[in-house]
Amino acid sequence: MKDSVNLTRILLLGCLMILTAVATGEAQRMRGGGMRGGGGMRPAATRSPGGNAHSINGGAQRSPQRTIQRQPGNSRDMRSADLGNSGRPSVGNRTNAGNKVNVDKSRRNVNVNIDNSRDVNIRNNRSTVVVRNPVPYRRPPYVYGGMRFYAYHPYYYHPFHPYYWGPVWHPWGFFIATLTATAIVLTVENQSYHYDQGVYYVESDGGYTVVQAPVGATIKVLPEGSEKVTVNETTNNYYYGGTYYEKSDGGYTVVPPTSGTVVDNLPEGAEEVKVGDNTYVKYGETYYQPVQVDGKNKYEVVDAQEGQ
Repeated sequence: MKDSVNLTRILLLGCLMILTAVATGEAQRMRGGGMRGGGGMRPAATRSPGGNAHSINGGAQRSPQRTIQRQPGNSRDMRSADLGNSGRPSVGNRTNAGNKVNVDKSRRNVNVNIDNSRDVNIRNNRSTVVVRNPVPYRRPPYVYGGMRFYAYHPYYYHPFHPYYWGPVWHPWGFFIATLTATAIVLTVENQSYHYDQGVYYVESDGGYTVVQAPVGATIKVLPEGSEKVTVNETTNNYYYGGTYYEKSDGGYTVVPPTSGTVVDNLPEGAEEVKVGDNTYVKYGETYYQPVQVDGKNKYEVVDAQEGQ
C-alpha cells in the first residue's frame, strides 16, 4: 500500500514537470517572434534626436532638427550670379585685360585690343613733331589761345574716320604675345625695336607693344599699301599707317612729318580736338587740318606755332 502511494506521487511529479516544460517552450516561442514566415513585428528602435546616430551605410546621420544656413556670398546657384550684359557670370576683372576699340565699321569690323595697363617708356615724339616747310605760306594763320596754325589749303571740316591698313597693321599701344617670322630687329639710339610690315614693336611684359616709328629707322622695302605724298615741288615722301619715310641710301628712313604734306587717311589713335571755331585732328604731337583737294576729303599737316 505504501509502495503504491509513492509510485502515484512520482507519476504526478513527472506529469507536472512535463507540463511545465511544455509551457516554458511555448512562452519562449511566442517571445521569439511567433510565425517564422514573416518575421513578426519588431519594436521600433528609438534614437535620440541629438547625438551622432549613424546610418546603415556608416555615414553620420543629420538630426531632423538641424538647420543649415548658407551665406549669400558663397551660394553656387548660378541663377543668382551677376550676368551683366554678356549673359555669362562675371569673373573677376577679366573684361579689363584689354580695352577693345572698334575700328571704322564702315571699312571693316575689326576689334583691336589696346592694353593701356602696360607701361612702355619709349619717348619718341620726334616722329610726330612737325618739320617746317621751307615754302612760304600764302594764307594767314588761324590764331587762337596763343597759338598760330599755318596751312596751305583752306580749312574744310569733314568728320574724322580712322583708317584701317589691314590685318598686319596695329595702332600704338596694341599688345601681341608673339611676332611673325618676318619680324626683324632694328636699333635706333641704343633702343632695340622689332619691325614687321610697317609696324614697330618694343618688348614688354609677356610680349610686344606697338610704339611710334622711331625717327632714323631704315627699312629696305616699304610696307605694302604705302603711298607717295608731296612735301613741296622738290620733295616727295612715302606714307603708311601714320608714318613718313624718305628714300635713303640704305632703303627708306623714318622722318618726321613736314608741314603742308597732304594725306588721304589718318590711323586709329588720332582724335579730333576743338581749337576755337576749328576742329583739327591730332595724332601724337601733329595737328592735321581737314581740307578738300580736287573734291576729295584729305588732311594737311599743320605748322602749329606758339605765340601771337
